[in-house]
Amino acid sequence: MEVMDTAIPGVMVLKPEVFGDRRGWFMESWQADRYAEHGLPSGFVQDNQAFSQRGVLRGLHIQNPFGQGKLVQVIRGEVYDVAVDVRRGSPWFGRWVGVHLSETNHHQFYVPVGFAHGYLVLSEEAVFCYKCTDYYHPETQFSVRWNDPRIGIEWPGDGESVLADKDRDAPLLSEIPLERLPPYHPEEGR
Repeated sequence: MEVMDTAIPGVMVLKPEVFGDRRGWFMESWQADRYAEHGLPSGFVQDNQAFSQRGVLRGLHIQNPFGQGKLVQVIRGEVYDVAVDVRRGSPWFGRWVGVHLSETNHHQFYVPVGFAHGYLVLSEEAVFCYKCTDYYHPETQFSVRWNDPRIGIEWPGDGESVLADKDRDAPLLSEIPLERLPPYHPEEGR
């Protein structure tokens, strides 16, 4: 497995080894010891799947408290996936990393606790799946505006996206009270 660091420490792109022949292909999408060697947590407690069509934009979502680290991948189709650092006090606060994930590149993306997360579907349909380090707590989830100009995410496509009302009407990062955002813990590297 190849692991690529990004411009924000802790956010990683993982390229599992894929073995193929005339029958198709095989890959290990999770193996606790191997992933732990690269700094990923082993305590995933929940797996999720989502189906969406072209132009659907989900996010930018975060939970605080009960923050979730997420290991994400696409089983069918292609998405543009984004992680935004919203940890108050972080030197990377408001910065983002984006990556293309698809059924053909088999890449995975690790979004640590303290990051808002979202993705845009680029293919006709996509099946997106992810492992979470904490359970879903709807009472602690909130959204950051997907097109916040101070964050400046460069979403691909024509700008016509299908969003849930809560995502379309989400506050800008600057409008969210700091105490609502997760803290940065430099001593823990997160």
